[in-house]
Amino acid sequence: MSDVGLAPDWEMVIGLEVHCELATRTKLFCGCPNVFGDEPNTNVCPVCLGLPGSLPVLNRQAVELAMRIGAALRCEIRPSIFHRKNYFYPDMPKDFQISQYDAPINLGGRLELPDGSVVRIERAHIEEDTGKTTHIGGTGRIGGADYALVDYNRAGVPLVEIVSAPDIVSAAQARAYAGELRSILVATGASDGRMEEGSMRVDANVSVRRAGEGLGTRCEIKNLNSMRSLTRAIGFEADRQIALLEAGDRVVQETRHWDEGQGRTLSMRSKEEANDYRYFPEPDLVPLAPDSHWRAEVAASLGPMPAARRAALVALLGGDPSPAQIDQVRSVVASDLDDVVTSACERGAPAPLALARTANEVAASAERAPKLDPERFAKLLLLEAGGELSATQAKDVLAELLVSGGEPAEIARSMGLESMGDDALAQAVAEVVAANPAQWEKFLAGDQKVSGFLTGQVMRATGGKANGKAVAAELARLRSAANT
Repeated sequence: MSDVGLAPDWEMVIGLEVHCELATRTKLFCGCPNVFGDEPNTNVCPVCLGLPGSLPVLNRQAVELAMRIGAALRCEIRPSIFHRKNYFYPDMPKDFQISQYDAPINLGGRLELPDGSVVRIERAHIEEDTGKTTHIGGTGRIGGADYALVDYNRAGVPLVEIVSAPDIVSAAQARAYAGELRSILVATGASDGRMEEGSMRVDANVSVRRAGEGLGTRCEIKNLNSMRSLTRAIGFEADRQIALLEAGDRVVQETRHWDEGQGRTLSMRSKEEANDYRYFPEPDLVPLAPDSHWRAEVAASLGPMPAARRAALVALLGGDPSPAQIDQVRSVVASDLDDVVTSACERGAPAPLALARTANEVAASAERAPKLDPERFAKLLLLEAGGELSATQAKDVLAELLVSGGEPAEIARSMGLESMGDDALAQAVAEVVAANPAQWEKFLAGDQKVSGFLTGQVMRATGGKANGKAVAAELARLRSAANT
């Protein structure tokens, strides 16, 4: 997987650090609520404000969710130690962050992407989040701001930082990795993965090299909070580094900020190394050592992950999906609607039709999907598959079914929807053929593209009542008769 536009003879080397906030009720080391969007500085206490004399108490639920992530990523879940990571920014009032350093709870692992490529996981460790600083005035960045406001509601919220190996070779693959990881986080129940709320944030370590050479100097792009920003930032940074090297300059290892408005990365600070943080074991917390029973219990509690769920849908299709169906499968699983498809198929609905209607119409009304009765959905699909409703009519009935429920056949009758008889369909097709002689001649000559035009004209003329398959069959019958 490579990116279109990358300069010839150059390769990207990318590693991602994904920070996900855990879906706990309270913070990592205190009883303050873990809630997004509350009034600033209302969910705080002496512990998360780092006041003298306060002591941390580890949140058991956070540990369990971290173990769920580790199990889903096939990591080794091991005894671990908390460390103090020292730095001096106003978003952490005690001037250190409690994190894990050389003994993380989850070590090793792998993540298989939808295209079959594999990215190794180096570690997935527990740490506390920082507060949020907002710079007021100027560009909104620290350099030109008039003043800054700090909200400590987020300080102490439990995080898991998932560090990939530098196995990613393109911005597209980075996006696929982040998307698959987000799906796993949501599937495990560990995090809601809402990038727009900061529940999942991505740091990208990017370097470039000529094909066959060793690793280049990397730069870290901080706090990318959308898939679009991730893709654009990596692409810009790779181009920036290549331009420097081709001009005879060198890449300086540093931390950079992505400016979405300008579409470019900007220098923030020189890149810190581990010794800059002066790690040492947290003296107020004992080592964390989940026993084998707890680890086994957590692993057994996991349901099927997105990859297995996609495979199950592909199996329903017969194992040889089209590219469009592959996209539909990914969309359905990402929307957590695969049960809608499988339930309909269990009741006799054709799998390709169940998948298409779920990926398109049901997903568009995802908030109503839980109210969709599986048996009635299957009945509707069977009406469409049997030609009693056209595709357009079936979509109209499904829209009503999602809003109000009811029996599909009764909804169709109440809406005045009914399939066309054979004679009426044949008459409609004949009229369209007569009205479009140039297109009909092309169709007789074997131009299949014209079939779609003619079918569309029939659908328009019948107000969507004609069945597309029946129209295609009638056109084929007329062509066969004309060529004999």
